[in-house]
Amino acid sequence: MLPAAAFGQTSTTPSPQPNTTGGVSPTDPQFQPTPKARIVNGIAIPPIGAPQEVVDAINAANQIVTKPYIFGGGHKSFISRGYDCSGSVSYALHGAGLLDSPLDSSDLMHWGVRGKGQWITVYTNPGHAFMVIAGLRFDTGFRDRMGKAHGAAPGSGPRWGGPRPTRGYRARHPEGL
Repeated sequence: MLPAAAFGQTSTTPSPQPNTTGGVSPTDPQFQPTPKARIVNGIAIPPIGAPQEVVDAINAANQIVTKPYIFGGGHKSFISRGYDCSGSVSYALHGAGLLDSPLDSSDLMHWGVRGKGQWITVYTNPGHAFMVIAGLRFDTGFRDRMGKAHGAAPGSGPRWGGPRPTRGYRARHPEGL
């Protein structure tokens, strides 16, 4: 289980001294932010210096990363027992204060600004949506070695992973990010 401090990490929180007792604690080096986002035990650790919206999007996504895939999950409300692709993306964007109500993958094709963002990019088409936050992919479908190493099977719900092909998707991003 990830220490609670990892979810509350903000871009302005200084890094505490590493734990030298040999046990897992919030100050354990593996849970400290780095200049690039990374995955530890299936949970994303926000990068040092990231804008607060990016940290908040990662922390929101981490809250649902173990939820199951449910078609239509997260559409009527951000709170759901499971999430589909666009419900997962909507949840993370809402957590960052970038979305007021859930959108489906077709609606996400018109959200934000056209093209790839520096920190957050939503890839969407009429049938699927996923996002890349600080270099990490948040997705419900495609599983790479990184995702499989953390027990995530294709279609098992929202999980973190590495890059995936983006051909056939529109790239959208929040203005300024």
